[in-house]
Amino acid sequence: MIVTKFGGSSMADAGQYRKIQDILLANPDRRVVIVSAAGKRFPQDHKITDLLYLCYAHTQYGVDCSGIFDMIASRYLAIRDELGIHLDLETELAALKARIDAKTVTQDELVSRGEYFSAKLMAAFLGFQFIDAAEWVKFNFDGSVDLETTYETLKKLVWPDRGAVIPGFYGLMPDGRIKTFSRGGSDITGALAAAALDADVYENWTDVSGLLMADPRIVENPQTIPEVTYDELRELSYSGAQVLHEDAIFPVREKNIPLNIRNTNDPEAPGTLIQERFSADHNPDRFITGITGKKDFTIISLSKRGMSNQVGVLRKVLTVLERHSISVDYVPNGIDNVSVVTPTEALAPHLYTIMGEIQQEVEPDSMALHDQIAVVAAVGRKMAFRPGISGKIFAALGEAGVNIRMINQGPDELNIIFGVDNKDFKTAIRVLYDSFVK
Repeated sequence: MIVTKFGGSSMADAGQYRKIQDILLANPDRRVVIVSAAGKRFPQDHKITDLLYLCYAHTQYGVDCSGIFDMIASRYLAIRDELGIHLDLETELAALKARIDAKTVTQDELVSRGEYFSAKLMAAFLGFQFIDAAEWVKFNFDGSVDLETTYETLKKLVWPDRGAVIPGFYGLMPDGRIKTFSRGGSDITGALAAAALDADVYENWTDVSGLLMADPRIVENPQTIPEVTYDELRELSYSGAQVLHEDAIFPVREKNIPLNIRNTNDPEAPGTLIQERFSADHNPDRFITGITGKKDFTIISLSKRGMSNQVGVLRKVLTVLERHSISVDYVPNGIDNVSVVTPTEALAPHLYTIMGEIQQEVEPDSMALHDQIAVVAAVGRKMAFRPGISGKIFAALGEAGVNIRMINQGPDELNIIFGVDNKDFKTAIRVLYDSFVK
């Protein structure tokens, strides 16, 4: 069984519905479909979810949202009519509008209707079973998903000999209220469905042919990452890459289900395959998976003679930061010096207090502050066993006039991380891509 999820751009209009039908017909194993609300048809268009949020905001200020609601309704009715689907949406839409006017619908329930109507239409179009997410995605009172109940319920609902369409993005609280995930939550619903049904593959269909090796806003036409481990994906995500929501990865990773990111508009492209591990001889020449990074970090550097022989210096520094709820991303160090790298935005409000407390508790010989720092990461398998990688990075960046302010490489072979000035951020990523990928 293959569980498929189609994002908002894949659900934007009737033409996209037909593409989805072709994708499903091309492989009869694709029997369970999770859908998002209709996305943008063109750059100036509106996402249905955004319009639903706007509609709710209007009602809270006593402003009539009829015009906005009509845009939402007409979008789904146009898809229905163009595809020739025989489905009475008018009755449900009218009932929903009445509840909006009476202010008896919650924000979560209202914004979930985008996915709900998408799924109703898609199920009718394909002749598949419609399964409401509220029937099986069960939340605990603390907002976490009750995985055991969720998985067992879906297994009982899906008919093995017939396809099923499920709306993403929402589920049911124990008190019967609709609750949504965070934005992008349809990815989570898809992963939960794949895990519940022990799918062979979870396909996530979107408008790009997989994950890219670098940010296309920085590197022109970057290559697609053909394959990536879950650990590499975590490194890329943590270091700044815009990838799947972490909660959308956990269910399938726990069940060791491969995740394939595909392009609805280019269904022949293989996309990016994500799984726990690949064999050692699989693509032996590829050791850089992706290049990413984030700007606006601050480095606090301490020096103290004999620091390496003193117990607890780093603990004292980290304790001060913990008291102020400051996370530490990296801890590069030397024999008699240590640095901590933290996000500037979190550190700035408490900076002078923190510096004073570190001075009092550690009594360093010197303490320096470096801000406007960007962190760049080259992520890939077996980099630690490739002679000369760090040297090649230093040489390439040096030739480009980029000064390295910090370097950090863990023993897990997954990344080489270094800091540069914010102004050199894009240059550093381009240099690395040109040096290792092109």
